[in-house]
Amino acid sequence: MSKNIRNIAVLTSGGDAPGMNAAIRAVVRACSFYKIDCTGVYRGYQGLLDGDFENLDARSVRNVINKGGTFLKSSRCEDFRKPEGRKLAYDNLKLAGVDALIVIGGNGTFTGAQLLIDEYDFPVVGIPATIDNDINGTDYTLGYDTALNTVVEAIDKIRDTASSHNRLFLIEVMGRDAGDIALNSGVGAGAEEIMIPEESDSMNRLMKSLKISREKGKTSSIIVVAEGDKSGKNVFELADHINDDLEDYNYDIRVSVLGHIQRGGKPSCFDRVLASKLGVGAVEAILNGTYNVMMGVEHKKVVQISLKDAIEPRHEFDKELRRVADITSV
Repeated sequence: MSKNIRNIAVLTSGGDAPGMNAAIRAVVRACSFYKIDCTGVYRGYQGLLDGDFENLDARSVRNVINKGGTFLKSSRCEDFRKPEGRKLAYDNLKLAGVDALIVIGGNGTFTGAQLLIDEYDFPVVGIPATIDNDINGTDYTLGYDTALNTVVEAIDKIRDTASSHNRLFLIEVMGRDAGDIALNSGVGAGAEEIMIPEESDSMNRLMKSLKISREKGKTSSIIVVAEGDKSGKNVFELADHINDDLEDYNYDIRVSVLGHIQRGGKPSCFDRVLASKLGVGAVEAILNGTYNVMMGVEHKKVVQISLKDAIEPRHEFDKELRRVADITSV
């Protein structure tokens, strides 16, 4: 175990995700367990530039494991994109006696961390936290499971209305570059069709599916649409297109954009446990001399992947689940 590490800093950056507080808690308590200092950085990279630091101990993180959001706050920081901004961040870390940094966030957060590594060789370990589940090197990211359950619950309620009034509902969920939320919630909630960013023929699939559904006597349908769907239309334009193209069907179409409700709420047990594993793993990686990696989980095992690999675009999606969706939506 490294004897050079006396103080580890932790920050959250980018969009908030359920489980971030649980991850902070795990980092702080792991530091306490190993008898080293932990410095909390408020407001992400902006806090690094402003020197907005606070010493955290085991009692500082009591009663946070069940809370959504992040008590360390998060923000976007344009100044960190500039070399002089990163120089200020590095100087503030050294001035505070910080020996290593744990960043909790998504692709943008890790990209910023990689710049700090490349320019100053500063030890950084990442913990993936984004409801989109779009990070390489891990089966799950913090917040994804909670968001998925929030979406399924919302769709279940919307289906009650759709069935009562013979309506077609288009439900937009988050997922700019990845369709994990849309695909999994669509299967879990029994959607008639699912539109995801990874597929380019989503419009043709949708129109074919609606025609088949009507021919089979379905009078209400749920269509789950990822916000990054490649149909070229936003969800409201999509509703207009269905009305125009299938005018004879006389669909009563409603649009529901779930929006930021997906990012809030108490983290699920799965996310709390995952956050605890990754938080402890991040501290132990640093103490064992392993830096510039992201902690992830594969096949229930905590793993490490280089930050450079973690921020590479992810193009694969669960094609087997798509096949299951097609079969079960008949």
